[in-house]
Amino acid sequence: MPYIRLLRPAQWSKNVFLFAGLVFGHKLLDTQAVVASLLGFVCFCLLSGGVYAINDIRDRNEDKLHPRKCKRPVAAGQISVASATTVAIVVLVAGLVGSYTLSWTFFLVGALYLLLQSAYTFALKHVVLLDVILIGVGFVLRAIAGAAVVSVPISPWLVICTFTLCLFMGFSKRRCELSTLSENNGDVSLHRKTLTYYTPDLLNHFTTLTAGIAVVSFLLYATDARTVSADGIGSNYLVYTLPVVVYAVFRFAYLVEHGMVDGPTDVLLRDPPFLVALILWTICAVVIVYWGHDLRAWIHPPVSG
Repeated sequence: MPYIRLLRPAQWSKNVFLFAGLVFGHKLLDTQAVVASLLGFVCFCLLSGGVYAINDIRDRNEDKLHPRKCKRPVAAGQISVASATTVAIVVLVAGLVGSYTLSWTFFLVGALYLLLQSAYTFALKHVVLLDVILIGVGFVLRAIAGAAVVSVPISPWLVICTFTLCLFMGFSKRRCELSTLSENNGDVSLHRKTLTYYTPDLLNHFTTLTAGIAVVSFLLYATDARTVSADGIGSNYLVYTLPVVVYAVFRFAYLVEHGMVDGPTDVLLRDPPFLVALILWTICAVVIVYWGHDLRAWIHPPVSG
């Protein structure tokens, strides 16, 4: 069990961003594309699991000072550094080999993700602002990899919406960390150096700003001429899911502000209202993307002459 926890399977939920290209690229009904997307998901779970293992090895001393992270296998002494290193190498090699067998482009994106996350773990996580921006870039690479593995064009809106949404979640995560350590009288500088530069008010400003940008980006995508054209979704009905999007964003912010969660994964796994909103939006998006044109024809039938 400690070796499974070392790879943080709960965090693999972040890799669902790989399926964005499958859904919005009109490949969901293509069996071959679905299989490729699922295999890509597995590869990124291996890559991200290896990165988490390396992160736990690197941050084991800092994690011992955190009220919850001290229970991680390496920090708690359940797994030795040597064993954790071996596990990390094995899963990373498996992830890269699997990525290469899927496609060269997917492999390059996976390798870039691994390089970026390694740089983040060993150096860039200590650079204020850049630490959160790189988290957002990591999610963008997941989305790009998902588009690459099913061979669909990479939409600029996919990059913009993913990046802005993940900036919001990244700054929210920093807000959670700051609150947790403050409540437990922990020294934030010993856990994460960049936390000394953040304040609750500053992080509140950042989360408010990025949440607004994320919502506006979604609206621009939903009403873009290419989105509503026959080559896109074929209707502007996606914009009508805005209330669900706003509720999910506000619910996330509410949970963070009241210290009820530790981060994005915690919200996804532990908060039923947020999960219901996410499932509802996903169902609506799939129906609109694949049958939006038919819905439009049914709601607005052509007038016979």
